[in-house]
Amino acid sequence: MKKIHYLFLLLAVTVFVAFVAQDDKLKQVLDNFNKFHTSHTQEKIYLHTDKPYYATGDQIWFKAYVVDAQTMRPSVLSKIMYVDLINQKNQVKKTLRLPLTAGFGWGNIELADSLKEGNYRLRAYTNWMRNFDESFFYNQTFNVGDIRSSQLIIQTNYEFSNVDGKELVVAKVNFKNVDGFPYANREVNYTVELDGRQTEKGKVNTDDQGNTVINITNNKPEVIKSGVLNVALTISEGTIVNKLIPIKSTSNQVDVQFFPEGGDMVTQVRSKVAFKAVGTDGLGKSISGYVQDSNGKKIANILTRHAGMGYFSIYPEANLTYEAVVTFADGTEKKFPLPAVKPEGIVLSTVDKGQDSLLLRVQANDAYANSHLGKNFTVLVQSSGNVIYSAVAKLSKNGFATYLSKAQFPTGIIQLTLFNDQAQPLSERLIFHANTKDFLNIDIKPDKEVYAKRGKVNIAVTAKTNDNNPMVSSLSMSVIDEGKVPVKPEEEHTILSELLLKSDLKGYVENPNYYFHEIDDKKKADLDVLLMTQGWRRFNWQNIINNAFPSLTFKPEKTLSISGTVSNNKKPVANGNVTVFSSTGGTFIIQAKTDETGKFLVDSLLFPDSTKFVVQARTIKDKKFVEIVMDEFGKHPVQKPFEKSELSANINASMSAYIKNSKSQYEELLKNGLITRSIMLDEVSVVEKREKLQNSSNLNGAGNADRVITAEELQNAPNLEFALQGKVAGMMIQNGEIYFMRNMGGPPAQIILDGIFVEPDFLNTIAPQDVESVEIMKPGAMTAIYGGRGGSGVIVINTKRGGGNYSSTNTYTPGLIAYQPLGFTTMKQFYVPAYDKAETKKDMADLRSTIYWNPTVITDTTGNAKVNYFNADGTGTYRVVVEGLDVYGRLGRKVIRYKVN
Repeated sequence: MKKIHYLFLLLAVTVFVAFVAQDDKLKQVLDNFNKFHTSHTQEKIYLHTDKPYYATGDQIWFKAYVVDAQTMRPSVLSKIMYVDLINQKNQVKKTLRLPLTAGFGWGNIELADSLKEGNYRLRAYTNWMRNFDESFFYNQTFNVGDIRSSQLIIQTNYEFSNVDGKELVVAKVNFKNVDGFPYANREVNYTVELDGRQTEKGKVNTDDQGNTVINITNNKPEVIKSGVLNVALTISEGTIVNKLIPIKSTSNQVDVQFFPEGGDMVTQVRSKVAFKAVGTDGLGKSISGYVQDSNGKKIANILTRHAGMGYFSIYPEANLTYEAVVTFADGTEKKFPLPAVKPEGIVLSTVDKGQDSLLLRVQANDAYANSHLGKNFTVLVQSSGNVIYSAVAKLSKNGFATYLSKAQFPTGIIQLTLFNDQAQPLSERLIFHANTKDFLNIDIKPDKEVYAKRGKVNIAVTAKTNDNNPMVSSLSMSVIDEGKVPVKPEEEHTILSELLLKSDLKGYVENPNYYFHEIDDKKKADLDVLLMTQGWRRFNWQNIINNAFPSLTFKPEKTLSISGTVSNNKKPVANGNVTVFSSTGGTFIIQAKTDETGKFLVDSLLFPDSTKFVVQARTIKDKKFVEIVMDEFGKHPVQKPFEKSELSANINASMSAYIKNSKSQYEELLKNGLITRSIMLDEVSVVEKREKLQNSSNLNGAGNADRVITAEELQNAPNLEFALQGKVAGMMIQNGEIYFMRNMGGPPAQIILDGIFVEPDFLNTIAPQDVESVEIMKPGAMTAIYGGRGGSGVIVINTKRGGGNYSSTNTYTPGLIAYQPLGFTTMKQFYVPAYDKAETKKDMADLRSTIYWNPTVITDTTGNAKVNYFNADGTGTYRVVVEGLDVYGRLGRKVIRYKVN
């Protein structure tokens, strides 16, 4: 614990009382505080992505930085992390499980061309982070445009009104092609979904300018707040393009909230009061107005500074109430009551005195001071679990004040809390401090100022401390063609805005990088107002005082593992034998024992995703009639929905330059045979691609078999032998084994259960009610893909739980279970053409938007690293971004640009 000893008497009304020794209650609070941060270590994650938005068919390239929240150093706690791709319906479309090396990991996510245009987000977390509030997972919302429907650009604007208690929305939608020509006199079918239920549908036509109007009614505004508008434009006969447009709100109402500094307005104590005006779409709104007392006297002006926020000062008087008279952007006016004024109280406040010091002031009114004279009060200053300052003082007259040296403040959010003599928190204030010693200075030096198309670029990267000492650091670099990928810096997700601000605050922060891009005094003041209005935090003081910590259900993952429970008639099987084997990528067998509770664990594993296992269990007496239930690791349900404020209603319109280039790039790759055409054949009723069968492991593709038998055909069968008899000409079942006439005399057909090769007599050990489908392939062309093992025919059995991470209390085979856990995702290498090599294809247009991506730029002991790559055919400005940190947790970010002619 650090204490600051230079304390000063300040105001005539503020009497400094000598700080006294810590009392037992404060000591207990501090002991609990330290115990919490020792046992409940917090992790933060940031993902550096190669660009801010994407198109279907793209790869998202990213690097993960996982840090200890208390030290900001790379975390050594978790060795595994998860990255989810979540769509606008809060469905997880893909999950990656990635290894972490010293707190760093990297990978890529392919945006399948079957994805719909829309708002998506990346969510990243470790298993350990699941013990805490999901609000502190990493979340990044981004847009995905659809190159299939890029010929349709939609621009939507909403108008709102309220009639007889119903909210009326007028959606004005404009339809144009990518070159700006309107789709005139076209038919548009639409449906409206509010709160997940279809409320309206209809048909309208566009006018000569491609405009149409769709009227929407919300009959239950007290319950329903938002929804989606689905439109289908008939471009030509047989060509329909579907679009899903978010309705972020069904009204334009604005709510204004007030936040007195320290928490309360108290009579006779001048207070700074912050305010926040937020629309029903979740975004800040500009307002103006004034504050008046109950006598109608104007006492303060109201004017927003940034994102609907601002502040004013007030000196509350006894027996008066206060209200704000607010004028909105449309000229309408509304009154809002200010928080009630407390007749007796004490307030903690701060005054920024520049880079060197902070004035901390505690003020009580007469009523409170008279009843608490001589009692101890404690000021505690902490940041990320590190106590910076603590002191106890006896209250004399109306309060006390002191200067605190900022030299002791780390970079980030600082929490100042005032406690009474019972160790109860009374008043609190958050501030932000940036300490130059905590930053890594990154320099990027290209070997030229101007380059040619496809010219080679050599870049030197250096990383040093603020006092010019070179540092070993782990960095990532992205280079984009800014003409194809326009960037708004204030809307970016950066390592600074995420790890220093957003990761420590609950609630939505509008454009957090605004506070870190081109910083000036106004932005510093705006950030201070944000911290007066924003929800806090990672812990609750009352829980700390009561020693009531969150339970730790999830352990930090160090290695991949397989675990589960073995039971017999619902009783645990102790000391049972468990065998885990797999033939994926080479056969291996591992054996384990169950403990007294029937649990078993096989750890220290390393296997890629899609690895299939068979788990066999027996009692100590080798009896196989046991039940196996596998544990499920890692995957976390989506509990936190999209922030309405982050949803975009005009995706292709907002990224038309990028979409146009992406489609051209796709067509160029297709023309040169570097990709195959998937579903991008036309633009008729674009929908997500669906498999014919669920959970199929057929190597020929789901449903590609001589006969497919579905669950409906199996539901009344006593066993699979009975169910399959007579279903396929030339197929016979003898003693539970399947043979085909053309191969009589040879071995029986190969049985494959959820992708696992099992013995031919395995058939009748599988309960029909657990089977989703059976795919039967006679010996011949369809079985060729299985090699020699398919020469006698193949029977693919797909269970209802055959998908990833299978876990069930109902085992379909006594003592045996198929299991496919989530393994490590295989990471791809970012392709960089080498135009100085003869074998590089040079006659193909190079339309890359991400020119270069490198997640492993490591500076050496001299602080230096070198990279090189080749430009594409795009001319104009290329943007280079380098981010990262050193081993001591210093964060750094640098952006430069260069020209390509």
